[in-house]
Amino acid sequence: MKILGIESSCDETAASVVEDGKRILSSVVATQIELHQPYGGVVPELASRKHIEKIVPVVDQALIDAGVSRRDIDGVAVTRGPGLVGALLVGFSFAKAFAYGLGIPWIGVDHLEGHLNSVFLSESAPEFPFAALLVSGGHTNLYYVRSHTDAVFMGQTRDDAAGEAFDKVAKMLDLGYPGGVVISRLASQGDPARIQFPRPYLDKEAFDFSFSGVKTAVKRYIETHPDYTDHVADIVAGFQEAVVDVLTFKLIHAAEVKQCRNIAVVGGVAANGRLRQRLGEAATERGIRFHVPDIELCGDNAAMIAATGYYYLVDPNGPRGAFDDDVYSRAIIQPPS
Repeated sequence: MKILGIESSCDETAASVVEDGKRILSSVVATQIELHQPYGGVVPELASRKHIEKIVPVVDQALIDAGVSRRDIDGVAVTRGPGLVGALLVGFSFAKAFAYGLGIPWIGVDHLEGHLNSVFLSESAPEFPFAALLVSGGHTNLYYVRSHTDAVFMGQTRDDAAGEAFDKVAKMLDLGYPGGVVISRLASQGDPARIQFPRPYLDKEAFDFSFSGVKTAVKRYIETHPDYTDHVADIVAGFQEAVVDVLTFKLIHAAEVKQCRNIAVVGGVAANGRLRQRLGEAATERGIRFHVPDIELCGDNAAMIAATGYYYLVDPNGPRGAFDDDVYSRAIIQPPS
């Protein structure tokens, strides 16, 4: 069963063809980084306009790369939310029209659920149930994942997402955008022990996060140390270490509480080398199997949307997209269970 996936929730226009939920036949991503770099972040109106320009050529290229025609597609999966409404509507409207034109089923997929399923597109996939940390520019959430379509929410950030904190610290230090990539690279040249920033664990028995405090600590350090430009690598290394310590602790704690023998980290920040290293080490120490998507599947992509859509569309009695379905901007959070 070949599913065409479409993703346009933020600043990437992406399309992918995935077979049977696991085999990626093609994955095309048109990024807008250069467009938004002068502003230090994504400008929603500019993002929407660029999606309109790119959606048709990106989908066409995905079909070409997969070696299939439109008639070979069995169903369509598209990101429904959360994200920027204008950006989401471009991909969502296109997917509806594409599916209706061919008379094939389609489904709107939650972007976060897509990230959780991205780990199954790599060679080493976790066994259910497992504890998952979804960490990106817009979200830092913990889940207890019971199946491809059943993830129980456990906790989230109360303020800044981890990726958002990376971007804001990078902006403070005039390092450029996107901040996560720059900080990860520069931190490898610094000493993480030179500057000790606070670890915002909050309640160590609970599963929520807070990163505004450590971000503010970096700001205060910059303001009180006029010579900070001489050791920027040490600053970002110390900041990154503080964030990684908290993320690692919370995910391992979630796995122990839920008695999971598998953990996964997904989302854009899952590409961070230090986070992958620390989680791998912590998991090994406790006899837990650690899983993470390939680097190209950590950021926003359509393969994870296609894979998630497959698990809904393969069920003849499963949900289907309706003509009057609409997008949503905010995550639909389940109560802890």
